[in-house]
This record gives sequence, C-alpha cells and structure tokens, in this order.
Amino acid sequence: MDTEKRAVVLACVTMQFDCDRIIKVAKQIADDTDCELRVLSVLEPTHDYTEAAWQIEYLNMVSKKFGADMTVLFDKNTDKAAAEFAKKCNASRIVTGLHDGGEESFLVRFNRFLPQMPLTMVAKDNMVYSMDVCRVCS
Repeated sequence: MDTEKRAVVLACVTMQFDCDRIIKVAKQIADDTDCELRVLSVLEPTHDYTEAAWQIEYLNMVSKKFGADMTVLFDKNTDKAAAEFAKKCNASRIVTGLHDGGEESFLVRFNRFLPQMPLTMVAKDNMVYSMDVCRVCS
C-alpha cells in the first residue's frame, strides 16, 4: 500500500515562553492548508538544562493543546538539524520568530539548507510575515 505522507507545517521554537505565539499561528496555517502541525526546538548541547526545563514543558503543553507533537533535538548545528528534520517530516512550511537581520541568524543559515522552503515569521507583537518562493518561467 503506497500512502503519501501528509504535509506538515513545522513551528520552530526556541526556549522562550512567548514562542507560544509561533505555535498558535502555525496551527492556524496548518488548519487552513489541511496540513499536520509539528513543533521543533533544537537546543545546543549543554550540561545543564535547568533553565530551559520550564520553557520546554510549557511549550510542550501548548503543542499538545493544539494537537501537535513537540520534538526537542540536541545539536550544535541548530540550522542543519532543523533543516534535516523539516525534510524528514515532509514540512511544506516553517513558522518561526522574526529574523533578527544578522548574517549568521538561524533563518539565514537554515535557508542555505532549504532555500525553497516557504517561511512564515511571527513578530513579538504578533504581526505575521510570510514569504513564498516564486518560480519564474522563462
């Protein structure tokens, strides 16, 4: 039996309580596009996750509230790990916080791995910005 994997809207969050806004917007997009919602956080390996424990638990609860699984990966190369996860889970769009403008920001580095990936960014004031790749026919 050949079943195609359902497309996924992937919410990429950091360990901040206000990342719940990213999950909420991703859920709305997933519902509007008949996609599954997944939540991902990639943490750099450290010896002490005490600081992040409450944030991880809170974001996991928010994910469950919206019917999504949350995955936490531990990797020094957060951008590469997120891009590989996005490919593996059949992501059709990622939703993140707002790009900080730096050349070495997560989104700039992520884009090097998946330049065709549609992107939605959610600012701290809940403004939503979406970018889609346009293909020009010649």
